[in-house]
Order: sequence, then structure tokens, then C-alpha cells
Amino acid sequence: MITKDEILLYHGSGRILLSGEDFIYLLPHPALRAWISNYTITFPGENAMPDHYTVIPHGSATLTFCADEKGICSNLFGPASLSCRVGEQANRFGMLFIIEFQPAGLSALTGGGQKELLDKTFSFALMDQGLNKSMTEILESSVSIQELADRADRLFLSKLIHVCPPQLHAAVRSIIENAGNITLKELSASVFYSERHLNRVFDRYLGMGVKTFSRLVRINRAVRLLQNPGNHVIDVCTLSGFYDLPHFIHDFKSVCGLTPGEYRMRMSDFYNEIAKF
Repeated sequence: MITKDEILLYHGSGRILLSGEDFIYLLPHPALRAWISNYTITFPGENAMPDHYTVIPHGSATLTFCADEKGICSNLFGPASLSCRVGEQANRFGMLFIIEFQPAGLSALTGGGQKELLDKTFSFALMDQGLNKSMTEILESSVSIQELADRADRLFLSKLIHVCPPQLHAAVRSIIENAGNITLKELSASVFYSERHLNRVFDRYLGMGVKTFSRLVRINRAVRLLQNPGNHVIDVCTLSGFYDLPHFIHDFKSVCGLTPGEYRMRMSDFYNEIAKF
């Protein structure tokens, strides 16, 4: 199994999104990038992050493999529409390998519907015993980050099913390119689906409807804008496409669990996915 020292020894600069002393974010193989956003390898250690460290939802599933002296366990976090506290759990482990999926990316590996997975956590060993066993063996036997990433790539490439309709990807791209500010009617017309059918497709493959996903894209844009201290909250509201400040504050709090102003005072307690939107 790899150790923290391997971060400094890794030289695959074309894949690195971000790295530090005890973490590294890597792009997957180019053929996987429509489905997988990035791999995260981190060595949190005890009290590396506050227990209330919270992930801001991004509408996608996340697969985590957690290693300590007892072995490796895995969890699948279904498509997320609500914030989730992870700090207390993460601090218990010596190493985490995290697969961040793109919207609908999990469907390309499992072929299953995502609606029933929304905002829920499952033991991945019980959901897909074969894939879980293969990934666990890769983690146990890999001795470098390069080997771990390459073997994970090969495993996921071998599992791709490609069941998602191209209209779904076109609609997701349109939502992201418009920062969540495109109407269902406009989106429906652009992909030649009825509004009702497009929502059904989103429910099946993303686990949520068009409106919910669009709101998450707007909120994630607002989060990035709030990280710039030069942006006033009112300006962030306008730039994110919200109708007015009360509407912005209400939606932000319903997704993130606190107001935009409160978030700005506690930014270090939150994580928003770096490779989406």
C-alpha cells in the first residue's frame, strides 16, 4: 500500500489538479473523464480536519475507500443534493482513496437507476462485491501513486457500460455552461425531449430532477464567488442568477446548511469539488 511519501515522488504532472503535503488530486484517464471527475488520495491522520468539515453537494456520487490498521472499508455516497459532514469519519483513517464521479457518472459503471441513492450512504461491498474486491486488491498491492492511478483507470475502463443517452449529457453541459441559469423549457427544446421526459431521464441517471441539479450548479458557482473577498454578497447573488437576495439566501442555506455570510466566515470548514462546474 502506498504511503504519504509517494506524493512527493509522483511526477505525472499532466494529471495533477492539486497537491499538498498530505493529499493529491488526479485526473483519470481521458476516456474516463466524462464519467469520473477526479481521484483524490489523502492521508488525513488524527484531527487533520475539524469534525464538522462539510462537503458542499455537487449532484454526483462519490466512492470512498478508507484504510487503517484493521484493513480497508468502502462506502458509496449517492448523488448529493445536501451538504454532508465528513470530518469526524475521515479523521479515523490513515489513508483515503476517493473517486469523485461526474453527474450521471456512476450510472455508466453500474447501469442502475440513481433516484433511490439520492443523499444516502451505502456499504459498497454489499452493492458491488466484485468491483469492491478488485479495487481493494489494487489499493493493497500498489506501491506507487502512478501504479494505483493506472490500475484504477484500467479497472474502471473495463467496467464502463455507457447506458446514458447523449441527450442527457448535452442537457448537463448546457446547464453547466449556463451556470444553472437555463429554463427547463429551453433545455427541453435544445435536446428535443419533452420537459416531462427530460426530468424522468435526469431522475434515473442523475438521481434528481433538472431544477434540483440546476440549483446545485448555481450554488456551487456562488460558493466560488464567495471565496473572493472582493465580491459582495449582493453581487454574488446577481452573478449567480438568483432573482433576489432573500431567494439566494434561502436556497444557499437549504443546500449548504448556513447562509452565504456564515459560509464566508467559515470557509475553511467546507469543501466544494474542484473539478466540476
